[in-house]
Amino acid sequence: MEREEFLQVYRHSMSHILAKAVIEIFGKENVQYAIGPQIADGFYYDFVLPRTVNKDDFTTIENKMREIMKRKEDWRVEELSRDEALKLFEGQKFKTELIEDLPADERITVYYTGDDFVDLCRGPHISNSAELLSAAFQIKSVSGSYWRGDEKRDQLQRIYVYAFPSKDELKAHLKLVQEAMERDHKKLGPQLDLFMFDETAPGMPYWLPRGWKTFNALLEFWRGIHDEHGYQEISAPVINNKKLWVTSGHWDHYVNNMFIIPGEGGDIEADDTFAAKPMNCPNAINVYRKTLRSYKELPVRISQVDVIHRKEKSGELNGLFRVQMFRQDDAHIFVTEDQIESEISDIMEIAGEIYGTFGLTYIAELSTRPDDFMGDIEVWNQAEADLKRILDKKYGEGKYEINEGDGAFYGPKIDLKMRDALGREWQMGTIQLDFQLPLNFDLKYVAQDGSQKRPVMIHRAIFGSMERFIGILIENFKGAFPFWLSPVQVGIVPIRTEHNDYAKEVAGLLRKNGIRFEADYSDSNMKEKIKKYKNYKDPYIIVLGDQEAAERTVSINVRGSNKQLRNVPLDVFLDMCESMNEEYSLNLLDEVPADYKAE
Repeated sequence: MEREEFLQVYRHSMSHILAKAVIEIFGKENVQYAIGPQIADGFYYDFVLPRTVNKDDFTTIENKMREIMKRKEDWRVEELSRDEALKLFEGQKFKTELIEDLPADERITVYYTGDDFVDLCRGPHISNSAELLSAAFQIKSVSGSYWRGDEKRDQLQRIYVYAFPSKDELKAHLKLVQEAMERDHKKLGPQLDLFMFDETAPGMPYWLPRGWKTFNALLEFWRGIHDEHGYQEISAPVINNKKLWVTSGHWDHYVNNMFIIPGEGGDIEADDTFAAKPMNCPNAINVYRKTLRSYKELPVRISQVDVIHRKEKSGELNGLFRVQMFRQDDAHIFVTEDQIESEISDIMEIAGEIYGTFGLTYIAELSTRPDDFMGDIEVWNQAEADLKRILDKKYGEGKYEINEGDGAFYGPKIDLKMRDALGREWQMGTIQLDFQLPLNFDLKYVAQDGSQKRPVMIHRAIFGSMERFIGILIENFKGAFPFWLSPVQVGIVPIRTEHNDYAKEVAGLLRKNGIRFEADYSDSNMKEKIKKYKNYKDPYIIVLGDQEAAERTVSINVRGSNKQLRNVPLDVFLDMCESMNEEYSLNLLDEVPADYKAE
């Protein structure tokens, strides 16, 4: 048995042990048990219970699970008719609903753990509880959930459990979990004064002064690369009339995720209905079609970082990772059919350059036609074949993933998945080939022979969402950003107020050279000033006293070490800062470069 198959079998079997334990603790008549699948690091089970489970219950449940395993009970599978299954689970509303959803002639399997617990399950499972005695597990948490994910249905308690084959593997995973908690952007962001949320705008972040500096540093980096690759940046309205979204197809496919301003009388079908845009593509199309383009102008590369809004369920919001207002690093490119391959290759070059700057690797995944696709199936087949050919050429046939049915409704796409410092995989960039919207909007260009032809549209993003990418970076760097991305790069600490004049002179030079800084000119204790900037994880804290003022030097406290670089010439310090900004360096210079020492 392959390791992954083994993990699925034993984790799923342990979920049955959990359900049996909970029933024995609370009493069968008091428990409704729903579903209990395995997940990446263990399993969970959903229940309706007579009271809320809390942390004080965890040890009791864990001990009961171990007790059940030690009974070394046999597991057996039985096949039942639909009516037999309904009778067996009489009184269990969730099991009954699952059974009733099956065809009348369906043969159903149930698994017994001993003689006193049975669960509806396809299996496979272990043959005896003794097989689980060496497993290491620990209850992770309890949270609320809704039956079948529907907030209008029963509210359940979901018990999550970590589960691994050995204690060492569980210990290693718990260490990784602890590391992830320490990196949690929802905790670090407010601590570092980067962003905040308010109940009056759920899922819509406020960027605080420090966070906005990082946001803009990232945006300027992005703009520089796209300028080199021939992109033209625009900005467009955030609110558009419904007719734009009807033409694009979003009204039919995405209206439930849009913030809508109803027309007269509150009717969303009225002609004067508007909506906050969930996508930028129709705006880019309007800019493209303001004039008839020549084939000589193509590709036309239109980029924008406008605010977009997407309505989400409140339970799905997650810091910067899942929001309702964000800025997408969008671009829409209009090409001829024979330019598709070279243009997508250029996009992948941009993605490699951007991700590589952060030390992040990525893989590609092809997402194909969804069930609710729009347009001609033959056009879809052509588009998918084009993308497969491009990926085959870049990665080799079969050396990329295919995600069947996960394309956008207007075309297939290549998704770029990235790994962070904790080894977590993130869906980041996307490259979507679109033959449909140019058709919907009747887009044209004048071909070489003077005829009018239809361009192909490429939708693409590299970060995906600026907000989410910054959330990932906060966790990847644990809040200690590279120098060029740090909101404040230098904290200035004059030892006493009589050193403020020199500190202001240094501040002026930093400002002139585009280096972000904060200075504390108060009469507070020097150590308190230094501590403040350390808590913000600022890369450099420069301390200025009599000697530094007299010799026009700075003494530098370097982030992440006890090292102090004393009496560094001011021009040398400026050069150090400028070099890290220009090179987008990941590493912080923690010593004066050798060629400067020789001077």
